[in-house]
Amino acid sequence: MKVIGFVGYLLFVSLILGSCSAEPEPLNYGTDVCQFCKMTLMDKKFGAELVTDKGKVYKFDDMNCFLNFYNSDYEETSHFSHVLVVNYLNPGNLINARDAFYLKANEIRSPMDGQVAAFESKAEMDNFKKQWKGIYLAWGEVVTQYK
Repeated sequence: MKVIGFVGYLLFVSLILGSCSAEPEPLNYGTDVCQFCKMTLMDKKFGAELVTDKGKVYKFDDMNCFLNFYNSDYEETSHFSHVLVVNYLNPGNLINARDAFYLKANEIRSPMDGQVAAFESKAEMDNFKKQWKGIYLAWGEVVTQYK
């Protein structure tokens, strides 16, 4: 009986510790709901995720929603252990938002009309910048676009 009690205790502790993980989660398109606009995430070329130090995960369908929430003071931005956006060229793949390269262009048809796409490299972004006649934005600039 003591063995079962100990095993149960270990299971309980592992569940508690596991639930406090501050790790990103994959975006589940067609299932996950945007924290800001409450619409279901559908377009895999767009999306974002914030993870707090305590493991709370917020998911978004568009840069518009993501940055409006980020700038809302709902959570202190210093409490986010992960700030992630979807790489436009690798749909559904989250990359570090602070290191990404952003393109703003009228041709970008994002779910909430944010008209911003994120790219992992400047070279990738530059190809679309010429094609779409867009404007390059660094992290600080894209954040201030939605203040």
